Amino acid sequence: MSTSKTLRAGAAILAAAGTMSFTALPATAAEVPDGPALARNLVKKVTGEGVNRHLIALQRLADRNGGNRAAGTAGHAQSAQYVESKLIAAGYDVSRQPFSFTFSETLAEALTTPSGPVPISIMTLSTSTPVGGITAPLSVVPLAGDATPGCEAADYPAGTAGKIALVSRGGCTFADKQSAAADAGAVAAIVYNNADGPLNGTLGSDPALVKIPTGGITRAAGEALAASGGVVTVELRSLREERQSFNVVAQTKTGKKNNVVMAGAHLDSVTEGPGINDNGSGSAGLLETAIQLGGSPKVNNAIRFAWWSAEEVGLVGSTKYVQSLTFEQQLDIALYLNFDMIASPNAGYFVYDGDDSDATGAGPGPYGSAQIEAAFHGFLNATGTPTRGSDFTGRSDYGEFIANGIPAGGLFTGAEGVKTQEQADLWGGQAGVAYDRCYHQRCDNLGNVDRTALDRNSDAIAWVTASYAISTEDVNGVPPRAARAKAVKAAQTKSAQSKSARTAAPTHDDHEVLS
Repeated sequence: MSTSKTLRAGAAILAAAGTMSFTALPATAAEVPDGPALARNLVKKVTGEGVNRHLIALQRLADRNGGNRAAGTAGHAQSAQYVESKLIAAGYDVSRQPFSFTFSETLAEALTTPSGPVPISIMTLSTSTPVGGITAPLSVVPLAGDATPGCEAADYPAGTAGKIALVSRGGCTFADKQSAAADAGAVAAIVYNNADGPLNGTLGSDPALVKIPTGGITRAAGEALAASGGVVTVELRSLREERQSFNVVAQTKTGKKNNVVMAGAHLDSVTEGPGINDNGSGSAGLLETAIQLGGSPKVNNAIRFAWWSAEEVGLVGSTKYVQSLTFEQQLDIALYLNFDMIASPNAGYFVYDGDDSDATGAGPGPYGSAQIEAAFHGFLNATGTPTRGSDFTGRSDYGEFIANGIPAGGLFTGAEGVKTQEQADLWGGQAGVAYDRCYHQRCDNLGNVDRTALDRNSDAIAWVTASYAISTEDVNGVPPRAARAKAVKAAQTKSAQSKSARTAAPTHDDHEVLS
């Protein structure tokens, strides 16, 4: 663990966060960490109440449009229009980037067992079973102390071919489990939780890597099925069709255009619910930061804000955006900040692990990512919120930026993962329970938000974004304007002094030198 993650004295244990109230962060200049005046002032302007108002708007727009704000639906389009209207009023240059994508909507989720029906959730990007489902015997992957159950084809019992695999969560991604099950010959996969609560997962970001229908069930249901075995019928179907959507991009009218600070959040929800935590929270925190900053702030580097679409079906919007840029246009982006789920109801305070100091999962981000990580840790720790690292798993919109060498970082409060006892002691909340029990469900609504986390993380967004708008020197070596002007003046002075010295030096006639 890097020193940037060391907890400050007096911040060892936080009380459990209330989901319906705000805990204010520093209100006076003395309580805000030292830093650029722009960052200090912006933190005071970005309030939890202001961010929450945007969440209320997103909830109402979902309610008007079938209960969701999914990409390719009226709910997303109206959410994007709301964001655009606020940005235009704040004085930004606003544009849309249209694109096509494969829309997905759940049509059937059913699991019938010898003892009766069991609730099951189709995983995002899962392939579909035939109408009526697949009926086959279960192939149960034994736990037997295995820390990575079902992560390799060899984990599956002999004779798995033609059967439905039943495997516990843990040790690798859901995508890896379904791939290993398919390699072992399974015709479908059922993953049961390793903690209390339902299991709602996603199978990565590339539909081409999804091989078999895959769904999630509770731990209790999975353990009962593992003990009884037998023949089951699983029906998991979703609609898939080509649709149109768009990203919303806004940039300040001030600041260097070839050293841009970029910050983004996905605006779309899944089709199952309104997506107020995932990812209304990140979108709202980013929007309030942009509004309070204004379109023409006194900055050295331009700030480009983005609200991505179709993240929930494979990071489509952000991927298409980065890929649409020429290499020179990519070079214009100094860094990228990502905000996806910043107010989970059983929140953890995670910062993307840019330097891979946790040595978990993916390696470090491009050079500069460690400095971004330290900036977020530094602000949150200094304002009384201890933090931990979160691996670059590739499950959010930083993915394509990192793939193209752009340093990245950001905040995350947890999804379907389970809070540990150590984390509950550190932050409050419930150990053994998902950070967000309503992840990818209808109940991800206004009641599914930790507003203390929302407030704290929104201030961190404001602080780090504004700080880099003044200088990205620690990330890419580009100094702020005042430092550049001072360096130029020093160089000019040195040049003038050198010229004066050459003029004053004595000269010799060639004949005198040779004589």
